Amino acid sequence: MARPAKAPTRGGKAVIVTSAVANFTERGYHGTSMRDIARDADVTVASIYHHFPSKQDILQELMRRTMGDVLAATRAAIETAGPSATERLGALMVAWVAFHTERQAEALIGASELRSLDDVGRAEVVALRDEQEALFREVVDHGVTSGEFSTPYPREAVRAVIEMGYSIASWYRLGGTTSPETMAERYRELALATVRAAPTT
Repeated sequence: MARPAKAPTRGGKAVIVTSAVANFTERGYHGTSMRDIARDADVTVASIYHHFPSKQDILQELMRRTMGDVLAATRAAIETAGPSATERLGALMVAWVAFHTERQAEALIGASELRSLDDVGRAEVVALRDEQEALFREVVDHGVTSGEFSTPYPREAVRAVIEMGYSIASWYRLGGTTSPETMAERYRELALATVRAAPTT
């Protein structure tokens, strides 16, 4: 099981969210109580309510933060990549896989606890997911238009590539024989194969 980073300081929102990540990963959202979160954050339940009105608000904060971080990472990857669609999709996939190996616990919660959000929280997180999918779709569509990618199914290819990253969080183990960097490079090749990228010379 992936281990989230240790809480930086006693008290405050950050330590509460860090404790929630550990507990949601181990017990699931519905199996976690506010007392569990308070215990592992070394704070009182009352102090949690000072920052978050409910456990639902903690989950929403966690999932919004996770999606915001991965969006920032993938946007930065595209912006610093070369101009071709092949370079951009490669960089995008490396960033996507790196996030799902290095921030594995948060990624798992994001994938498994969408159903636990209330209507407002779900709408916010789904909008962020749509924004993430749009980044992939824009790069792949550009590659098809430019002739770099020959897949006849760009929309399905985008979904397949995104799911590759999601699935890694469910089985990858840090400290194993394959580093996050190596895994990201392998999945970069798989993503380019999925869209049928033209060989580079």
